Amino acid sequence: MSAHLADSAVYGHLWSTPEMHGIFDDEARLQSWLDILSVLADAQAEVGLVPAQVAQEIASYAQVDRLDVAKVGERTRATGHSTLGLIQCLREILPKSAREWVYYGATVQDLSDTWTAVVMRKVADVMERDLATLVDACAALAREHRDTVMCGRTHGQPGLPITFGFKAAVWLSELSRHRVRIAEARPRLEVVQLGGALGTMEFWGQQAVPLLEAFARRLGLGAPDIAWITARDRVAEFLGLLAMVTATLGKIGQEIYELQRPEIGEVREPFTAGQVGSITMPHKRNPELSEHLVTLARIVRADAAVAVEAMVHEHERDGRAWKSEWVVLPEACLLAGTALSVAGELVRGLEVDVDGMRANVDSTRGYLMSEPVMRVLAAKLGKHTAHEVVYEASVDGRRRGQHLREALLADERVAGQLTAEEIDRCLDPEHALGPVRSFIERALAQAGPRR
Repeated sequence: MSAHLADSAVYGHLWSTPEMHGIFDDEARLQSWLDILSVLADAQAEVGLVPAQVAQEIASYAQVDRLDVAKVGERTRATGHSTLGLIQCLREILPKSAREWVYYGATVQDLSDTWTAVVMRKVADVMERDLATLVDACAALAREHRDTVMCGRTHGQPGLPITFGFKAAVWLSELSRHRVRIAEARPRLEVVQLGGALGTMEFWGQQAVPLLEAFARRLGLGAPDIAWITARDRVAEFLGLLAMVTATLGKIGQEIYELQRPEIGEVREPFTAGQVGSITMPHKRNPELSEHLVTLARIVRADAAVAVEAMVHEHERDGRAWKSEWVVLPEACLLAGTALSVAGELVRGLEVDVDGMRANVDSTRGYLMSEPVMRVLAAKLGKHTAHEVVYEASVDGRRRGQHLREALLADERVAGQLTAEEIDRCLDPEHALGPVRSFIERALAQAGPRR
């Protein structure tokens, strides 16, 4: 039985990836906790707190396949403590000489928060890899469609011509900044927690700070300046990064969702034989990938909001806030990993209808180029007067069902300043692109070195 969709044999592929699921399932979590306990014992042996032979024994027995996971669950419920069930089961299989030394002086958040740091490192690795792949896919679109003219739209309406390569380069640039954000955040996020009861490390006496440094070094993580039991900004920042990354992916999904509408018909999602859009309308080809990106992003943003709420802590430990992270951290990571996978599939397989894009430009009957006309006319009449003149000619031309060229030639204020050839030049979509191609190249160059 599966309570969460990520664990569903039927729907799990929509809410997780095998790689991400392998980080967060029970066996993976318990093994990671056992690894942390082993490293802790090893670090304690290094600074003389635990016998070296004991540390070796703990490492040898701290394997999840040696434990009965169901029994760990039973003991956890019986004790009402987050980690005592695990410790009891581990102590039962350890040699007698090691039983009193496991988890020596540590508390639950030392284990769970250090695990959180380990998880953030693993997930950041996946994000950096998949973002790099997605950046490359967007770069390929930007290069291929550098000259593919299409309608640029503001407020849902045609505004000026752009190229599809320009749109893809905007995606590329934003995704590249996310890569920088993740790289910059990692030293702040990937930090151990080792504080004992209240974060003061009192239990370990004079060996406390050397122990902290040895523990962090052995895990390949940073050592904090002070315990972060109640300072949850690291987790909130990480989920904020996931929210921002998935929001960008959701934006890309939303754009493709809209452009795929038959009324616009400029792009299409990849399609495989046997894929069904509707069980009642056989002709349907639904934007499954792009709309799912929007869904995933919404939930990750909600999870990130909970993580921010968890920053409000009481005194030196507050389970009400801290334990909410146990729900939202795994879910946000699972969904973000899925979103990156889906976005990669979508962008790499995107079908771009070049002719459809040009047809939509032409269907505006020249009105898409009103700004270039105004710009040229501004040199003769002044910008604001030129705007009024072109605005009035456009309103009158549309009312009459005319092409913008006809409307402009019929207006004496325009015809008295511009020749028919000059107007035709202004109405050429190429004339309205400006330095679009230069900006595409700038975005490609900026993203290139980080790949």
